[in-house]
Amino acid sequence: MASENMVKRPEPQRGVLEIEPYVGGRASAERGTRIFKLSANETPLGPSPRAKEAFAAAADKLHLYPDGGALGLREAIAARYGLNADRIVCGAGSDELLHLLAQAYLGEGDEAITTEHGFLVYPIVTKAAGATCVTVKETALHADVDAILDAVTPKTKIVFLANPNNPTGSYLPADEVRRLQQGLRPGILLILDAAYSEYVSRNDYEAGIELVATSENVVMTRTFSKIYGLAALRLGWMYAPAHIVDVVNRIRGPFNVSIPAIEAGIAAMADTDHVDAARQHNDKWLRWLSEEISKLGYETVPSVGNFFLIRFPKEQGRTAKDADAFLMKRGLILRQMTSYGLPDCLRLSVGSEEANRLVVKALAEFAGVKAAV
Repeated sequence: MASENMVKRPEPQRGVLEIEPYVGGRASAERGTRIFKLSANETPLGPSPRAKEAFAAAADKLHLYPDGGALGLREAIAARYGLNADRIVCGAGSDELLHLLAQAYLGEGDEAITTEHGFLVYPIVTKAAGATCVTVKETALHADVDAILDAVTPKTKIVFLANPNNPTGSYLPADEVRRLQQGLRPGILLILDAAYSEYVSRNDYEAGIELVATSENVVMTRTFSKIYGLAALRLGWMYAPAHIVDVVNRIRGPFNVSIPAIEAGIAAMADTDHVDAARQHNDKWLRWLSEEISKLGYETVPSVGNFFLIRFPKEQGRTAKDADAFLMKRGLILRQMTSYGLPDCLRLSVGSEEANRLVVKALAEFAGVKAAV
């Protein structure tokens, strides 16, 4: 009691002060410069016109509480993917769902595993729950199933796997994900973060729906922030076994998804033509950007998302930091990768045709060569 009386101010739970706050991609450059934000993996096509109409119509409902279970949205998602709506939980972005899962299944003395270049939110939610984050080395910027399984201890409670991974753009084939799940104890929760799954067109890729449907320890999270263009509304969902859905529903906020988000999400889910157009735009320009930037002498890392890494030399005046400053002066904002352990890289999001051509032209100028754009 005496020691408690000596405390001069409230202290946070263990692990909270060990968290490195998440810093998103920049959105501003020099004053007066036209901005092309290519740092946050946002879709250049924006949201579906039907989603914008639904959002605007929701203005008449701003005095009402939303449906606490977001049933209409869950049913729209279920209809789109052939799922049971009762096994879906919606959240304020998939980030909230990751926080809830960590809160529910991690505690002091527990461990969660992530890969060395995985999404920075994973260690944040782990430490916020009082647990320890174990970071596993990747192989050639790909998650290594054997390395993950080797890192499992009796304390392991969660494995986080972004598939595809941000920021590397790599993915694990479905058979490797199944091998990972089969190698885990039944009491370990495998969280498959499939935020960029709609962009993937590889035959050996699965987002995780089938694995969730046939397992008791797998959850898949998804987002409306990327291909659906609803990042400002903070909307995500997860598909999980019934017992995990029950747990998460016990601790989530009763009105965690707003009416405008629900209505826009329902409309966005139904507009498959808009999603197809966004995917086609990405397929075209992801390939073009990678090829053109490679011609300038830079290494580009293959990606199945709507972004890719550009690796710069360590030569003074030619580094990633130098390139970032050069591009910023021209209003071209890319994402620095130092916080992801990749200080020699910048991450480029696929933008509009105008933005894509400008970034290639600027990188050519930085490299001192001529670009055919």
